[in-house]
Amino acid sequence: WLRRSVVNIDEKNSQVYFTALKKSSVERHLYRIGFDGSGLERVTKDNGVHKVGFSPDGQYYLDSYSNSSTLPSLTLHKKDGTNLHVLAKPRPELLQGLNLQTPELFTIPTSDGFPMPAQILKPNDFDPGKSYPLIFHIYGGPSAPTVFDQWQGSSLFFDNMLLDRGYLVVKFDHRSATAISKKLENRLIMMMSGPIEIVDILDGIHWLKSQPYIDPDRVGIWGWSGGGSFTLNAMTNTREFKAGISGAPVTDWHYYDTKWGEFAMKRPQDNPEGYEKTSFVKSAKNLHGRLLLIHGTYDDNVHPQNSWHFIDELIKENIMFDMMFYPMRKHGFRDKPARIHRQNTMLEFWQKNL
Repeated sequence: WLRRSVVNIDEKNSQVYFTALKKSSVERHLYRIGFDGSGLERVTKDNGVHKVGFSPDGQYYLDSYSNSSTLPSLTLHKKDGTNLHVLAKPRPELLQGLNLQTPELFTIPTSDGFPMPAQILKPNDFDPGKSYPLIFHIYGGPSAPTVFDQWQGSSLFFDNMLLDRGYLVVKFDHRSATAISKKLENRLIMMMSGPIEIVDILDGIHWLKSQPYIDPDRVGIWGWSGGGSFTLNAMTNTREFKAGISGAPVTDWHYYDTKWGEFAMKRPQDNPEGYEKTSFVKSAKNLHGRLLLIHGTYDDNVHPQNSWHFIDELIKENIMFDMMFYPMRKHGFRDKPARIHRQNTMLEFWQKNL
């Protein structure tokens, strides 16, 4: 398991307070441990995700807490965990009448037995005797899990819109994304977003397709940034997906910034095989399924040239695809009109192609 952040150093008592995923990769808790490595103790107790901030004197902390079915609350605690005051209670009345479904948490086994954390959203009238189309939402970055036992926020509302249109929505984290091991994270160095992670992803998709309530011929995939890259990986190197949406993807590590790109992949001249095997520009000619590619023209994180080069390969091969570029938008869309338009574009694409 990995430490997420140090939140307080108690020099008087020789203790460090930190948050970590030790109990479970889907939960975040506050821990304390002695300077000498002894006396490790979990301070927060309720199952779920605790986001903690300490007072300047280190004697108190605020805990923003939620789980997958409980709205966030804010409480004040002594450093030993004693609850002093509830500053903000959950307000479920705000959601009355929305028929909002929350995810079920479970695990999906890989072929070698690794339990991948997963969650699935099902409609209120779910019928296990029916066969539903499935949309797989992925991010997949190293030690960057997406499956948490916490309130899902704005993404939950969009996912419920997909439920209303007849889809099931699933997320799962391949082993290198779980943040349970530095060793699992480091195995991706020099081969990011490529053939290593896709093995777990295919295991997960095959398991899901084997479930009687999922239509194996109507499985889609989508993601943004790193998830956009994995969408292209899956659609150009496998034939498992009927349709996919790739947002702001890195299509070739040559086009990404040197600070992160060369940290993860090393220099191109030192790792030519890695750059070759993780280039979706190279594999674009093998695209299988209908693709929607989305990018902001002012993206200063994943530069639009990533999409230009991928698109150019599709044009050379006379492969049809859908494309939506948003003028003057960066990597994350901050304005409401662009976010709404993007969601409607995605909904329309799924309804036409899945």
